[in-house]
Amino acid sequence: MKRAVVLLSGGLDSATCLALAKAAGFEPVCLTVAYGQRHAVEVEQAKAVVKAAGVVDHRVVTVDLRAIGGSALTGEVAVPKHDDVSQVGADIPVTYVPARNTIFLGLGLGLAEVVGARDVFIGVNAVDYSGYPDCRPEFIRAFEHLAALATKAGVEGERLTIHAPLSGMSKADIIRAGLKAGVDYAPTHSCYDPAPDGRACGRCDSCLLRRKGFEEAGVVDPTRYVK
Repeated sequence: MKRAVVLLSGGLDSATCLALAKAAGFEPVCLTVAYGQRHAVEVEQAKAVVKAAGVVDHRVVTVDLRAIGGSALTGEVAVPKHDDVSQVGADIPVTYVPARNTIFLGLGLGLAEVVGARDVFIGVNAVDYSGYPDCRPEFIRAFEHLAALATKAGVEGERLTIHAPLSGMSKADIIRAGLKAGVDYAPTHSCYDPAPDGRACGRCDSCLLRRKGFEEAGVVDPTRYVK
């Protein structure tokens, strides 16, 4: 089996991405980044997702982005809350973490070279999402071009492919695809501002989009919410 690096946050999207990488015949090497995020519980949930998926190789890298700040997820800015998913705005929200996916993919490229993988999977999508610029297909294409120029493998003519299999899918479609691939969504975590006991707030953009996805998919959401 060919090896592939799978960026795994512990959330719904990355858990689905992991299952799709396995279904495509890849042996996954999972990479989770502890970046000082407010919702650090997702790092522990990533370990649970990996265990449920039977993945042998899981790396956790610490890069503390709180030193940079600029986001509600890495600073003292409040996470926006809404009563309904229709209130999620079209503007880039304060939960956007500057350069996060650029950093994650850079680490993924480094790991790919070390373990001999020529494929990197990332669970970004540009349909039901919060409008982050580094989730768009044009960003993924540009990074793939960068990978060809910035790595030993690329310079030596070995193609490095960045896979974003969820890119054009709605949250409901992602959930359906994951269930078909055998994903257990109970260990996954999506909330940006969880309670101290790990329960999801139910009102941040990520919670609302998750709830909407499960409702549209006609599946019970296993998330433990505060209310």
